[in-house]
Amino acid sequence: MVKGLYTAYTGMRNEQRRMDILTNNLANSDTTGFKKEGVTSQSFDSLLAYRIKDSSTPGVDAARIGSMNMGVKIGEVYTDYTQGPMKITDNTFDVALAGEGFFTIEFTNKEGETSTIYTRDGNFNMTKEGYLVTQDGDFVLGTNGQRIRLSTTAGETRIDRGGRIYQDGTQRAQMQITDFENYDYLEKFGENLYRPVDGAEERTATAQTYQGYLEAANVQTVYEMVQMIATTRAYETNQKVIQAHNETLQIAANQIGKL
Repeated sequence: MVKGLYTAYTGMRNEQRRMDILTNNLANSDTTGFKKEGVTSQSFDSLLAYRIKDSSTPGVDAARIGSMNMGVKIGEVYTDYTQGPMKITDNTFDVALAGEGFFTIEFTNKEGETSTIYTRDGNFNMTKEGYLVTQDGDFVLGTNGQRIRLSTTAGETRIDRGGRIYQDGTQRAQMQITDFENYDYLEKFGENLYRPVDGAEERTATAQTYQGYLEAANVQTVYEMVQMIATTRAYETNQKVIQAHNETLQIAANQIGKL
């Protein structure tokens, strides 16, 4: 295989992956509590250095990494958990988190199985039975691990910075705000939710709750669009490299081969 063709091909694949991530970020720029994603890439020399230092393989020398290629390798997709901007809604059951932590939710799947998952989306509602739920109808959990249930006849509902919910001056419940030692052990679960995987360790959350606010997505639209333009140009550059190699091969096959 012509190395130039392979190198350009890997570059196009890498830029296509970047474009997928950027378009997903832009599509969710209005999603409450959404955390944008990014993708890394690895060059051949960095991959080689990593394998040379790999001591997990027995023997004097590290394992071979196969035939040499000078292309780019798509790295890992990561999530940027930085704080998103606050927007005022003045709705009683809209709650935003400022700081590190997640709301604790009881999620029910289509089979009726329940599990505990987490979200930064505090766009809650109260059902006619008084339960505090997400927009998808999943129950918000309190510090006792139970569903938060409030009075439907109370005159005033107030939520303080610690997530304590008061109705008519009486504390009714307290939201469970959960945080983790390492966010690498969280995976996106869909519907703006997060699920811990093996190795996740909880820690005391420092986030404060703000009633009447929602945390917007941490997506900077202008920045993402600029990155899309740069990615498109990089993709087109790799296309031109392939076209140039193709023309060279045509000359080699159709003209030089006749001599």
